[in-house]
Amino acid sequence: MSRTLDALLKEIRACRICRDEPERGKRLPHEPNPVCVPSSRARICISGQAPGTRVHSSGRPFTDPSGVRLRDWMGIGEDLFYDHDRVAIVPMGFCFPGLDAKGGDLPPRRECRVTWHDRLFAAMPQVELVLAVGRYAQTYHMGAQAGATLTETVMNWRAVYDSPGEGRYRILPLPHPSWRNNSWLKKNPWFETELLPVLRGEVARLIA
Repeated sequence: MSRTLDALLKEIRACRICRDEPERGKRLPHEPNPVCVPSSRARICISGQAPGTRVHSSGRPFTDPSGVRLRDWMGIGEDLFYDHDRVAIVPMGFCFPGLDAKGGDLPPRRECRVTWHDRLFAAMPQVELVLAVGRYAQTYHMGAQAGATLTETVMNWRAVYDSPGEGRYRILPLPHPSWRNNSWLKKNPWFETELLPVLRGEVARLIA
């Protein structure tokens, strides 16, 4: 890892902004446990939402059924997925944000994006492909290219993938691989037949 990334990661691991000095709203209701895997060599970066309860406990990203499905979508196993020289993992929120009144995960804390993301991606110029998982990641990475809904954004994946900005990485927008999206996947079979083959081909090329 480069000195810049190493220094940033140390700062992130020591971050207590959401607990001690939140930008808005309530303080983080538990001790922060930032989960972030930047890399100075990986050409693929997964940008999801924020850790859930299992990842908060383990400190390792995607150690849950969502991770199993995501690895299947990518066509790789845990050995490559957790190889920091091949895959970087930079969620929009580094700490588990807590649960809402219905028991679902709260949105990623805004403080992470404002404080860290521009600096992190500037320090990873070798990244060629970002998997933007979910609306928060798509809004950050795609800007005006993001549609009004997740479905609209993912359906427009080809135009987004084929037109990266000058000097920027390509982007593949994905739904979250949670079981909660099983019905979405059934309603949108093109995702499996059209997008996933491109995703797997790109992952194989960039990891090789």
